[in-house]
Amino acid sequence: MQNSDIIWDNVDRHREAFIGLSDRVFDTPETLYGEFRSVAEHRAMLAEQGFRITDDAAGIPTAVLGEAGDEGPVIAILGEFDALPGLSQAPGVAEHQPLEHGGNGHGCGHNLLGSAAMLAATAVKDWLAASGVKARVRYYGCPAEEGGAAKTFMVRDGLFDDVDVAISWHPATYTSVSRATSLANTRIDFTFHGKAAHAAGAPELGRSALDAVELMNVGINYMREHMPDEARVHYAYLDAGGAAPNVVQHKATTICARASMSG
Repeated sequence: MQNSDIIWDNVDRHREAFIGLSDRVFDTPETLYGEFRSVAEHRAMLAEQGFRITDDAAGIPTAVLGEAGDEGPVIAILGEFDALPGLSQAPGVAEHQPLEHGGNGHGCGHNLLGSAAMLAATAVKDWLAASGVKARVRYYGCPAEEGGAAKTFMVRDGLFDDVDVAISWHPATYTSVSRATSLANTRIDFTFHGKAAHAAGAPELGRSALDAVELMNVGINYMREHMPDEARVHYAYLDAGGAAPNVVQHKATTICARASMSG
């Protein structure tokens, strides 16, 4: 039997346990840096499979590492488990059917991503132990992929310094090897401060921070015409100043995210 066949047999042997892990993470969707229940499930599975565990990796409470093997090259397999806000969805349904209106959801499949990545690490760990090959396999439980850039802090703290090869994957409708390009994301919050006033009684005394935010976003939309095809820009209102239309809003905040192609 070829080594690859042995590893696939290991995958099949553990599949039900890791399907269960994926389902539990799906049922408790948590967003960036708040994945406490999800990371607890991943940690429990790492312990069950006999990995050596590093908690609070890079000082992040929802990051965890699991390692097996004592010497040789390091094979890193990266997993994620963060959800997205507003994407609550019933499983197995191909139309919009939220379980909780406005709730979090794994619309990008990260419940599968983390579970299957750890399954791969487990299958390789078992093969290394059975074959006597000298190598280490390390599972990286990476939080906050959706806008939190946790891997950046993990790299900064040297968690990848001794890695020989790093592997990841992402759920998709087809199977392929992805090109090594991505959109690098830069996010900035812009807060405008104006002067509050009664919008009906004395509007001329006010300076609207909300107007400034809206003018900025209009200007950004005009910039789209002059941006390279590979670039993207998005925005969202974080603070629109309040819910009273008869008040000149004195403070408002928008967030802009710019993404550009990188190799």
